[in-house]
Amino acid sequence: MAKQEDKFKKVLSHAKEYGYVFQSSEIYDGLSAVYDYAQNGVELKKNIRDYWWKAMVQMHENIVGIDASILMHPTTWKASGHVDAFNDPLIDNKDSKKRYRADVLIEDYCAKIESKIEKEVKKAAKRFGDAFNKEEFLATNGRVLGYQEKINSILSRMGKSLENEDLADVKALIEELQIADPLTGSRNWTEVKQFNLMFGTKLGASADTAMDLYLRPETAQGIFVNFLNVQKTGRMKIPFGIAQTGKAFRNEIVARQFIFRMREFEQMEMQFFVKPGTQKEWYKKWKETRLQWHLSLGMGAENYRFHDHEKLAHYADAAADIEFKFPFGFKELEGIHSRTDFDLKAHEKFSGKKLQYFDHEENKNYVPYVVETSIGLDRMFLAVFSHSLQEEELENGTTRTVLKLPSVLAPVKAAILPLVKKDGLPEVARKILDDLKWDFNVAYDEKDAVGRRYRRQDANGTPFCITVDHDTLQDNTVTIRHRDTMKQQRVKISDLKEIIAKEVTVKNWLQKM
Repeated sequence: MAKQEDKFKKVLSHAKEYGYVFQSSEIYDGLSAVYDYAQNGVELKKNIRDYWWKAMVQMHENIVGIDASILMHPTTWKASGHVDAFNDPLIDNKDSKKRYRADVLIEDYCAKIESKIEKEVKKAAKRFGDAFNKEEFLATNGRVLGYQEKINSILSRMGKSLENEDLADVKALIEELQIADPLTGSRNWTEVKQFNLMFGTKLGASADTAMDLYLRPETAQGIFVNFLNVQKTGRMKIPFGIAQTGKAFRNEIVARQFIFRMREFEQMEMQFFVKPGTQKEWYKKWKETRLQWHLSLGMGAENYRFHDHEKLAHYADAAADIEFKFPFGFKELEGIHSRTDFDLKAHEKFSGKKLQYFDHEENKNYVPYVVETSIGLDRMFLAVFSHSLQEEELENGTTRTVLKLPSVLAPVKAAILPLVKKDGLPEVARKILDDLKWDFNVAYDEKDAVGRRYRRQDANGTPFCITVDHDTLQDNTVTIRHRDTMKQQRVKISDLKEIIAKEVTVKNWLQKM
């Protein structure tokens, strides 16, 4: 656990030092759980968003996008169930005066048991060497099976208690497991209480006439209320999807783990409308499709897993998370939910307007069922950034810090470096920059020795460094250096565009799906 904490501290430090993420309002001592994306962070975030949009919208003829407003009529949230049911189970420690999410305390306890399983796997792998079969070991080792049974039992009980709103049993479980305050070690807990997460605001010119509104806690409802508008104007036939990216807001009392859980965050969601009775088939298909999207980025299949929900939301008949191995353990990255017809029927009821689809083949109207894919853009940013940050031991005994971002997502694709700041080399380098910037986000760097510039670009995540030297003036060739391998090769200036494009274009990455 200490090693994981050290890794996470390095992620936070690196994100600030290299212009990826800043604390919001830092000069005023910051605002808790609110962050600003800096000059490199905004590019990485945009590239992740674009990569998702191309895969979800551009590559599907039957999926279109919208951009619904953040402010919506307040009845929207009554219909969706957020006014009555959008709560977190919170518990306070009487000694430390700190507040925690009760379910997260229990999940963190289970994560510690999971770390014991990982230790058993590492020990066995070391003992058996090449003959080690991980799957067989996990399925047969008595100690591992005991650990896993304990995890399943704890999570199953917690899920049932939350579903039945038996908060007393949630507290009882915390006490039985002897879960202590992470800061003080105290086990002096209050009762568990529910807390609504929506931010309230007002709309109007004066306090007397202002309407009470909420900042949207999710982007999905903007899609549901526009279902018929999009279907009719786009002449969409079922099955079809509506995608959206945008900000959402939740008054997270226990916001933590950097940008993993924030009060202002961005979602990338797609609601797929299907014929009733076919939702399970589409649910399975979208689970597979979304996992393949993640795997296309090459961050290792072993770092992803599905977690099927035992406790289902009020609107779902099936739900699963794609979990990613963050520095603090496996946590939810994306959710795939079979939402049934709950949302459209609820909006029909509260608005008095029909939200139905006329199926010409069956010659009848019906309310479609919905399969949702929902991923947190900020969490995806953290997954990519934390996985990519590595320290490598080099052959000469030194170490280098390198941010091995998938090159398709890297903020800067190439840095152009004149070997020296004279002899006409900067002018040639600038000419290369001006040519490449039409197709790629590129940077110019002439400060310090070239070796130090290489290290700087490695730490910044730049896939290529292009060095202009005195030979360039004679033969129009440059040295191109690859970030991940540090391999250098001499190439023609005229070939640069093709070499970079092969490594960074979305097409070449998405085709891995």
